[in-house]
Amino acid sequence: MVYGWEWSFNKMRKENITTQTLASLQNGENGLIIRVSGEGAFRKRLTEMGFIRGKVVKVIKNAPLLDPIEYSIMGYEISLRRSEAEMIELLRVDDDFIAPETAFEGTYLDELATRIIKETGLKINVALVGNPNSGKTTLFNQASGRHERVGNYSGVTVDAKEARITKNSFKLKMVDLPGTYSLSEYTPEELYVRDHLIRKKPDVVINVIDASNLERNMFLTTQLIDMGLKVIIALNMYDELEHKGVKLDRDSLSKMLGIPIIPTIAIKGKGIQELIDKVIEVYKDEDPVVRTVNINFGQTIEKSIRKVKQVVEQDQLLASTYPPRYLAIKLLEEDHAIKELAEKSAKNKTEIAEVVKKEVEILEDEFSEISETILTDARYGFIAGALRETCSGYQEKALASNRNIDDLLTHKIWGFPVFIFFMWLMFQATFTLGSYPMEWIDMGVGSLSSFVSSILPDGPLHDLIVDGIIGGVGGVIIFLPNILILFFFISLMEDTGYMARVSFIMDRLMHKIGLHGKSFIPLLMGFGCNVPAVMATRTLENRKDRIMTMLIAPFMSCSARLPVYVLIISAFFPKNQGLVLFSIYLIGIALAVVVALIMKKTVFAGQDVPFVMELPPYRFPTLKNTTQHMWYKGSQYLRKMGTFILLASILIWGLSYYPRNVEFSQDYDGLINEVQTAGFVPQAEKQNLMSELELAKASEHQEQSYIGRLGKFIEPAIQPLGFDWKIGISIITGLAAKEIVVSSMGILYQADADADEASGTLIDKLQQQVHTKGKLEGQKVFTPLVAFGFMLFILIYFPCVAVIAAIRKESNWRWAVFTMFYTTAIAWLAAFATFQIGSLFV
Repeated sequence: MVYGWEWSFNKMRKENITTQTLASLQNGENGLIIRVSGEGAFRKRLTEMGFIRGKVVKVIKNAPLLDPIEYSIMGYEISLRRSEAEMIELLRVDDDFIAPETAFEGTYLDELATRIIKETGLKINVALVGNPNSGKTTLFNQASGRHERVGNYSGVTVDAKEARITKNSFKLKMVDLPGTYSLSEYTPEELYVRDHLIRKKPDVVINVIDASNLERNMFLTTQLIDMGLKVIIALNMYDELEHKGVKLDRDSLSKMLGIPIIPTIAIKGKGIQELIDKVIEVYKDEDPVVRTVNINFGQTIEKSIRKVKQVVEQDQLLASTYPPRYLAIKLLEEDHAIKELAEKSAKNKTEIAEVVKKEVEILEDEFSEISETILTDARYGFIAGALRETCSGYQEKALASNRNIDDLLTHKIWGFPVFIFFMWLMFQATFTLGSYPMEWIDMGVGSLSSFVSSILPDGPLHDLIVDGIIGGVGGVIIFLPNILILFFFISLMEDTGYMARVSFIMDRLMHKIGLHGKSFIPLLMGFGCNVPAVMATRTLENRKDRIMTMLIAPFMSCSARLPVYVLIISAFFPKNQGLVLFSIYLIGIALAVVVALIMKKTVFAGQDVPFVMELPPYRFPTLKNTTQHMWYKGSQYLRKMGTFILLASILIWGLSYYPRNVEFSQDYDGLINEVQTAGFVPQAEKQNLMSELELAKASEHQEQSYIGRLGKFIEPAIQPLGFDWKIGISIITGLAAKEIVVSSMGILYQADADADEASGTLIDKLQQQVHTKGKLEGQKVFTPLVAFGFMLFILIYFPCVAVIAAIRKESNWRWAVFTMFYTTAIAWLAAFATFQIGSLFV
């Protein structure tokens, strides 16, 4: 039977089975205990009852209401609540592992359990926390080899990112949490980070601190100390600290805090390996510096903390979930989330509330200030004292250059012209610099299309590859250079710290339309992609501001719309291309302002939130980081080409290709044959007549295809805008992703190709497109008015599915559905006004 244990162990190791909680086991299943979490008396009670590492526990049954649950351990039965069972981490094992007939061989079982614990114990859960702009995500990228979004402003990381790192047989799961200034409750990010640290209980927390701003960054450190976590400080940007002339006694500060301090320069990759080594050392409890420290808030405050802590400890379940001292401090700060937790889960909630109320009154009478401010001042007092003892030589010289630059970039008169010039330069460069590689890619796509067409025989496969895949995907991929240039400029704004200055100069305008100055950062991010722009609204403290910002974020023209603009502007506005593109973006901003003003007066009327925002120091961006950021977004664009847009192109081609057997208005084949056999017609004229007949046949077939029938169905709704059914189909396909609009056009306008030779690029085909029926028959479909109205429609209407999903996630379905309809309605009105009013003058 010993063999059975070995087999069970080897099987688990081979299948790489991960640990789980006791509460997740089903009736009759067994688990080998790996770790017991919890705090104080609760953890002690569990261990006294036999729940210790290496023991096997079995699920007997659930209570009728699924809570509590009966378990068997060490030969007797015990019941635990499901919430208590969540505190016990284990590895599920087979019945063979605890074969009853050989249970007396306990020594071998202990040895085998130790081997399993050793292997599972090599996994370390690490959380990265830190202030915005502290370089946390840069450090995460350097340590893990990933390329997450990095920027020198608040709110870059708007969700947790995970990476796996292997070092000396240890496997680290590193989680990059959103940047936050504290663990309070002002923003969803703060609550998210706090909940992760409490619920997930990481083995080690890396607190990334901006070395050039120790006092402000260490406020978060004091809160981590209160939570009783194992913490390591990554003193990032250490070179800037030295540049300022500050001398820091790291050893003394480490001992004072009970936290090891590792200097790092994440942007250069310095100190990263030392940091990972320290994580392993702290996890193994081998660092003598690590110890439990209670920050001394002063005699009066400490007395109140002790009284609240005593009454909290009377509820064992509450005290086992959170450190009692931490709960006491947060209750005295009148933290709403913690107060709700105590009201819902504590058995003695009335007594807790009474004690907290009494102690808060005592503190506020003593200090003549609200309790939250009292504790905040005490934290900063502790930090100031610690730094006064351990560092010296702070100089203001480093700040002088910042102020000199700010004098220009945030000037009340010159700030706006500089910003507008930078935006114009970005859009102009998108065209001028991007035009050359665009032509090269376009030539490559054309050559590939001709080559494939020459080697494949006529038939559905030929048409699918040439018209569907190459025509659809190739029509979009040529705009990759423009996308890269746009992201390069946005990356420069982020990395240098200019993005935050833009919010500063825009605050007054944003305030007038009912938004916070910080709302401008998510809106500006929308020029890259609306999805992270919506997610970045989490950095706004006020819910009204968050919802208003995410509702107008789709008016910021994302990079997915850029290929449509480049195509249409190149075809119909060859002069002043950058200016026309700039005007589209400005119209989007203007619409956002108008909609925000209306919402401010109606749906979101309410109190304004004060403007508080960090202005990070200017930093020279490294070419490596800026290029990585640019290419990361470009690679996402390419992945779309190979997946989503490829599938959409094939679907659209299929709908336009079938059915094959349709009834034509006339016998095109017979007419073509007559022209071909006519002996009195010159050859050149024959060729022109045959081309016209081929074009008429292909156009009529496309109108009778499945996608043509759908286009004809919606055509009455878009005719007042000057659009035909093909434009309508392009708009419908763009609901999924705006890049597909160009892909659809590349397929739909293939009907303009001759039987023998292509009639030109997609730009040529759009310029030549004419109405085939109705009162406009023979007239051009695209005029400058129609083209501009079409771009406005693409700018405004229905955000892509991913944006709608992001809005639903950040708010609810009601706002997501509202966004679908209200943006489409505004898009129709804008295109209608452009065409109908413009036609009166042009």
